Amino acid sequence: MSPMTQPDDSRSRGPHFGGRRKAKIDDLAASTATAPVVDEAGTVDDSPGVSLIASAWRRLRRDRVFLAGAVITILFLLVAAFANVLAPHDPTRPIQHLLDQIRPQSNPVPGPEPGYPLGSDTRGRDLLSRLIVGSQQTLLVGVFSTIFSLIGGLTLGTLAGALGGWVDSLVMRAVDVMLSIPSLLLAVSIAALAARPSQWTVIIAIAVTYLPVFARLLRGSMLAQRSSDHVLAARALGVKPAAIVFRHMLPNSLGPVIVQATLVLATAVIDAAALSFLGLGNPDDRKPEWGQMLGEAQKFIGSYPHLAFYPAACIIVVAFGFTLMGESLREALDPKTRR
Repeated sequence: MSPMTQPDDSRSRGPHFGGRRKAKIDDLAASTATAPVVDEAGTVDDSPGVSLIASAWRRLRRDRVFLAGAVITILFLLVAAFANVLAPHDPTRPIQHLLDQIRPQSNPVPGPEPGYPLGSDTRGRDLLSRLIVGSQQTLLVGVFSTIFSLIGGLTLGTLAGALGGWVDSLVMRAVDVMLSIPSLLLAVSIAALAARPSQWTVIIAIAVTYLPVFARLLRGSMLAQRSSDHVLAARALGVKPAAIVFRHMLPNSLGPVIVQATLVLATAVIDAAALSFLGLGNPDDRKPEWGQMLGEAQKFIGSYPHLAFYPAACIIVVAFGFTLMGESLREALDPKTRR
């Protein structure tokens, strides 16, 4: 018998098979009728949305790396803010009790004793007090150099990213030249141009060194914003170019720049200590600074290494704290690396 002439399978099985199938269909229809009825489909949650900053903070407050960096940074800021209160002794005046113990040949550096847990330097001044007060100078150099480089980088990056054309080419070629020089070498070269070294020469040298980093980063962010939907919509509506730049492009481009500022702050502290160590910072030791204390301790590094260990440890810990915060902020704010 050919396939075309074969009888229907359900009919060949008899009337009982058709009855069972009809019973299953009836049972399915009955179960559907008793199911809860959905009045509205695809309803939208009316709860307010969460901003990028609020979303990032939810992750950061559970991030142990960020919390560790925040604790170190807050402690450093508190010590620097209340250094004059926390310092047990005057860091600029020799302690007569310690000064009497100094013997240039046998005992040039008095050791720790009750009331002076870290001992003194080679001039009888309390080492702990100098470390505490030195945090102020380190903080000032790091913060001001970062602020100045941020302002300069924002200016150049905005010009290059907003105007484009020959302005972009001119700014970026100057930035490329500055980036081709190692940062520490550039900072040393700029600080060496000053007729009289001071704290401000260090600030300016470090600010000029990191200015191209902010300029290039902001320029790249603004170029990405130029082709975004909200900028194209603003142009289609006839919004003025200046309003598009300062209301739409620039605010949405500042996230990576702010994160980079925390990382630059860490390296600025290290570079400031390096310049002071080389003698290009403030020569007045009545205003202690950690890099300056390192430079003074190099003469006694073999016999009295603690003179260099304490300021070096302070520099490393503070820079480490800023780095932990910066890396955590970068991961929390960057959608590509968001955890």
